[in-house]
Amino acid sequence: MAKSLNLSPSPSTPTLSLSSSKYSTLLKTPTTLSFPLSRHHSHSHSLTVRSSSSSATTTATPTSATSSNQFRVDILSESLPYIQKFRGKTVVVKYGGAAMKQPELKASVVSDLVLLSCVGLRPVLVHGGGPEINHWLKLLNIEPLFHEGLRVTDAKTMEIVSMVLVGKVNKDLVSLINKAGATAVGLSGMDGRLLMAKPTHNSAKLGFVGEVARVDPTILQPLVNNGHIPVIASVAADELGQSYNINADTVAGEVAAALGAEKLILLTDVAGILENKDDPGSLVREIDIKGVKKLIEEKKVGGGMIPKVNCCVASLSQGVRTASIIDGRVQHSLLHEIMSEEGIGTMITG
Repeated sequence: MAKSLNLSPSPSTPTLSLSSSKYSTLLKTPTTLSFPLSRHHSHSHSLTVRSSSSSATTTATPTSATSSNQFRVDILSESLPYIQKFRGKTVVVKYGGAAMKQPELKASVVSDLVLLSCVGLRPVLVHGGGPEINHWLKLLNIEPLFHEGLRVTDAKTMEIVSMVLVGKVNKDLVSLINKAGATAVGLSGMDGRLLMAKPTHNSAKLGFVGEVARVDPTILQPLVNNGHIPVIASVAADELGQSYNINADTVAGEVAAALGAEKLILLTDVAGILENKDDPGSLVREIDIKGVKKLIEEKKVGGGMIPKVNCCVASLSQGVRTASIIDGRVQHSLLHEIMSEEGIGTMITG
């Protein structure tokens, strides 16, 4: 994680234009990334990277008369240790919630993934599609039902879940990532026997909601090693071919463990784990497994946060270095989490 990442515009500063065909497609939406620098200077300086859909020019804006050469050296010297830290490391990202519904947030996630891939990380994207599934269920006059944060899935709902996640959401994401300049490959748990499903212990109430029986990462390894971005829909089948809807957080955690990932990141619709769910200012920045289990016992963590926390704990116990629950409603939250010292949500450690 880097020193600081501040996503705020710097509209009135002089500009230095840098053109690069390699990175011109990374930020498709009008965006400003400001990287404050203070280690070598007595005044505040920043690098501002602006992107517009109508231009392929990246603009670097120092806020003082610092020479362009020194300015570039400062940026590289600040960034290098963090690029080195994560270069060649696998980061599994679970994508869902508001970040799937708002076009600007979707574009932000895609550009972050492509940028991270370009600087040498190995991102893997696991997605749900709750909002899209709910939309199609309502069109068909089927009321969405949930139990303890998990979707109740009968046979008809399972058919819709499979069509929406595998046939629509997955292919839309693959297309967006490819358009942004990376190479994405869409998969479901059924492809290459990536995931083998089994019924949950609570199948009488949840229907065709499954758990991950095992992960075979054989199909993923060559994709990741060749710099491709796997995009995985959280649908899988059991030994008999019966399809199951599996919670995308759970899939992300198990895939991260199977790949020996450096980091698991869950994008959600809250700031992270809150000590007091009614107080946004009570965000827990960092906590270990013992501490998070205590929060569950004290019922400070409940509802849809329980499966998120449980999958983080399970992945950590299987060798993943850290797991973070972050706010997907914030643009470029992935860069905030990976490229800043303080992160943006709750990081759970083993």
